[in-house]
Amino acid sequence: MNRYQKEVIDAHIAIENWLSAGEGDGQALVARFSTAFSMVTTGGAKLDFPALCAFFNGQQGAKPGLKIELEEIEIVAEWPTGAVVSYSEKQSLPGGTVSMRHSTVVLNSDLLWLRLHETTA
Repeated sequence: MNRYQKEVIDAHIAIENWLSAGEGDGQALVARFSTAFSMVTTGGAKLDFPALCAFFNGQQGAKPGLKIELEEIEIVAEWPTGAVVSYSEKQSLPGGTVSMRHSTVVLNSDLLWLRLHETTA
């Protein structure tokens, strides 16, 4: 596993802890993302850094018991200043349905998230 794959795992652990139990440092969580961050959600909406920050600020502990499992974490491309990583993400809530998404993220060499695109499975 290289450092880009490890960042994807570590970020999702922090996200799960934040959303599920309200644990962790919210500032450290959003610091993983570039201020130029952009995302295309599973519903096709575009999300920028301020919207991402607002989401995390409003969702601390909002999904008790949330579990996030990652699979197929693969390096699509890597160069001296960054990488593209793809992965599959399964989210589940106790007694709820399971959702699966496939994601591709662009990270820079400082391990900041620049761009994320998610699709449902």
